[in-house]
Amino acid sequence: MKRLTAIGTMLGVFMLGLLLVLPAGQAADMSKGKAIEMVLATVKAARTVYVKGVLADAKKGGIKGNEAWVKDDHGIMLPAQFVKEIGKEIRGFELGLLGTDPLYASNAAKSPKEKEMLAALAGGKKILTGEDGGKTIGMSADFAIVQGCADCHNKHPKTTKKDWKKGDFMGAIVVRMK
Repeated sequence: MKRLTAIGTMLGVFMLGLLLVLPAGQAADMSKGKAIEMVLATVKAARTVYVKGVLADAKKGGIKGNEAWVKDDHGIMLPAQFVKEIGKEIRGFELGLLGTDPLYASNAAKSPKEKEMLAALAGGKKILTGEDGGKTIGMSADFAIVQGCADCHNKHPKTTKKDWKKGDFMGAIVVRMK
């Protein structure tokens, strides 16, 4: 129960932060690209706090990140799952992750434009926005922010890459908006 309360609190804080960043009147006046950049920045900050704060503290208490966290009384969602849960709470945007070596097909680029943008991020760009089939999309470079991210990917049964390390470019956080 404490775990669900903590997760609910984190999602609530994220949504409050997003509302503070995107006041209703301002959101209508800004470009889609700028709105997407603000969402990306907020999601990255929330995920970083989750990884370096919540997960780190939970681990000290014997609770570990686990893909099956819902069924595990001593597990908590992984950072990728945290991002996807945030995405379920945002209306008007589709939020996800794209991997350079995705563990799941749902985390693969969905169009040639997304592949092109992911390659540009791999080449050193930090954030990109663009148009793709009637949607405005934005991507922010995503890195293994702690060694635990790399270790989890290295050990995953679906991985084809087993030499991830802290700081490696792993893909992107992506926002799609109609």
